[in-house]
Amino acid sequence: MQMRPAVFERSLGVMTLPWRGAIAPIQRPDPSVFSAATIERGRVLAHLGACFVCHTVEGGAPLAGGLRLETPFGVITTTNITPDVETGIGAWSYPAFERAMREGLHRDGRHLYPAFPYTSYAKTTDADLQALYAFLMSVPPVRNATPAPEFSFPFNQRPLMALWNTMFHTATPFAPDPTRTELWNRGFYLVEGLGHCSACHTPRNAMGAEETGARRFSGGVAEGWEAPALNRDSRAPVPWDETAFYDYLRTGWSRHHGAVAGPMAPIVAELKVLPDDDIRAMAHYLASLGDAPTSAAEIETLAAAREAAAAARATTPVSVPGGRIFEGACAMCHEPGRGPALYGTKPSLALVTAVQSDSPDTVLRVMLDGIHPKDLGELGAMPSFADHMSDWQIAEIARYVRGRFAPERAAWTDLEATVARLRAQVRR
Repeated sequence: MQMRPAVFERSLGVMTLPWRGAIAPIQRPDPSVFSAATIERGRVLAHLGACFVCHTVEGGAPLAGGLRLETPFGVITTTNITPDVETGIGAWSYPAFERAMREGLHRDGRHLYPAFPYTSYAKTTDADLQALYAFLMSVPPVRNATPAPEFSFPFNQRPLMALWNTMFHTATPFAPDPTRTELWNRGFYLVEGLGHCSACHTPRNAMGAEETGARRFSGGVAEGWEAPALNRDSRAPVPWDETAFYDYLRTGWSRHHGAVAGPMAPIVAELKVLPDDDIRAMAHYLASLGDAPTSAAEIETLAAAREAAAAARATTPVSVPGGRIFEGACAMCHEPGRGPALYGTKPSLALVTAVQSDSPDTVLRVMLDGIHPKDLGELGAMPSFADHMSDWQIAEIARYVRGRFAPERAAWTDLEATVARLRAQVRR
């Protein structure tokens, strides 16, 4: 990589001071100094930022950390962000908290790793960061020390993050685009800031930084699940429009795209506390990234055509093994007109993006894991087939689904081996 002289000089300057100065500890703030309105605003922002999702382990105290996250560079365990003075952030002043959120620096001056998405959080306004700080200082303190990251050399050298930040991070708060509408700007702020949607839906380069330009929002990976493209590279058989994004983010379900699954399910559950206006703003901004038709009627026509074509292909005799298994295990919930929506919804596989993907992983993971969206009970659930079907059976269903619902796409290969690999991950 060739670096511009100014950037190179700035990098050298940073690298000569790889450890920033510590910010003095304070006594844990008394929550009564914050207004109830400020704390409540911070609570909503904490849900937008998915603080509870990443900093709470199953069965553990909220925000006390301990969740292990696998990254390409090793395993990182989320930290305790309750106001415990010794193991949490109770000794952090607001300036220390703000520096962490904007610059990725610990109170003691250590560089944090971007698994903590400060690269997105930096866009947050001062008022919102102050409210978030107030909320975090108001929750019950929990004593819970969490282990250090398990990174190998050279990724365990935190001072290298100084150079990384110089190359890939800008700690600039959000500024509205005067050429855009107020709704678009609000959506940008929520999606690109605390919402940090790009952290999962954008591919990363060899150094773990989000790609830019046309690659932004072109798809990524989250906890081993494919995070589909949200821009013009989307494989969705029916384009996402503003209504679809709103329905999906508000309820976890879109008639033209299916139900939420995998690591996206808890995110949608977190968004339940956001007001409708904010969800609509997020949907408006996300829709602007792609090529959705402007007419709802056009969307409906595209969806109806795909479903009709898939239904016509089902009239042929079911002679392949996957088709017969599908008829017995899947058709009741996924075939239009085949009984009630037993699990709350009836997703049309002709419209599901995962069926169109180059990779079968999401389809296979859903069959192995099932879908059990916590706090979205109105959606019901999809049962797991991991304990009821062999690798061969699940592979045959996937082969049939791909051929029937996405015949224009290349057939998936090595399905049995892929099922075995994913099954091993599910059981860990």
